Amino acid sequence: MRVSKVAVAVLALAGLTAGTASADGTGSLRLSEATTVGIHNTYDTAAYQYLAQSLDAGANLIELDAWFNIFTHKWNVSHSNPIGSDNNCVQAKSPTANLYSGTRNQNLNDCLDDINVWLGNHPTAGPLTVKIELKAGFDGNIGMGPASLDSYVHNSLGSRVFRPVDLLGSYPTLDDAAKANNWPTRSALAGRVLVEIIPGTVEEQNPTDHLWTDVEYAQYLKGLAAAGNLSQAQIFPAVHNAAAGDPRTRYADATLRPWFVVFDGDASGYIDGGIDTSFYVNNHYFLIMTDAENVKPAIDDVNPTVQQAQDRVALVASKGASVVGTDWRQLTTVLPEVLPRG
Repeated sequence: MRVSKVAVAVLALAGLTAGTASADGTGSLRLSEATTVGIHNTYDTAAYQYLAQSLDAGANLIELDAWFNIFTHKWNVSHSNPIGSDNNCVQAKSPTANLYSGTRNQNLNDCLDDINVWLGNHPTAGPLTVKIELKAGFDGNIGMGPASLDSYVHNSLGSRVFRPVDLLGSYPTLDDAAKANNWPTRSALAGRVLVEIIPGTVEEQNPTDHLWTDVEYAQYLKGLAAAGNLSQAQIFPAVHNAAAGDPRTRYADATLRPWFVVFDGDASGYIDGGIDTSFYVNNHYFLIMTDAENVKPAIDDVNPTVQQAQDRVALVASKGASVVGTDWRQLTTVLPEVLPRG
């Protein structure tokens, strides 16, 4: 189902747009102290006719699946097409651009431009999390490595991006900064975006790919920091999939571990799996818990009742999620929720 233009108008009048939370006092919470709600595969035309409608509906996390295109050397956005885009993004390049018309199926930069224009029209909204799944990872051999993706983000979102260097401050590593809770408040991040990347499903199933997205971007971050150029980095790499203890121990190069402060995995893996998520809360790490509907007892993945969805968000928030990932596209009273975390 899609959000109609009438519903969008009603939401706008009601103020139920993404991250508009200062009226209820949650704006004083640091980014590490709040729980918000996001939408899985937000770019899908089966989810929303236009990407901006997900923001109108209140989603605080937008997910984009991206592929490097070996022919055009651009980043496409689609679920399963590696050489073409299939999505609800249009080419909104200015504050007066129409986000609800025009040709869809655009590239990653256009999706990011849509977000930039929407935030420009909603300056008190946010912070918004933009999750990018690199379906097949990077390909540095054709110039589509971390620096290429950074340029897409910077060129479209500019100063809206909350970068790793902004968290770092005067601390030696991102881990040190997170443990010191150097995250800004939500109000301080109004109109801004945190971008995370995870390894993609194709990459993770490719036996010939021995350098996954998370490791490659962390190496890039570490190198920039050593050269005094961390300000160039636009993205936080995420440790993907739920695991007990400190999941960063999976990285053989221990010097990369302090550059991971964002984590992303299935909610059921953390909650039903009995993982002690106080590790994330106590260290002020940013934790995205996906597919919240699958936590036992499972509820409808698209259209649970409002009460079921609110109860599930509260449960997942109590377990330490920074973002609750869902497919509840039409629950426009649930998507804008901002709760204290933990």
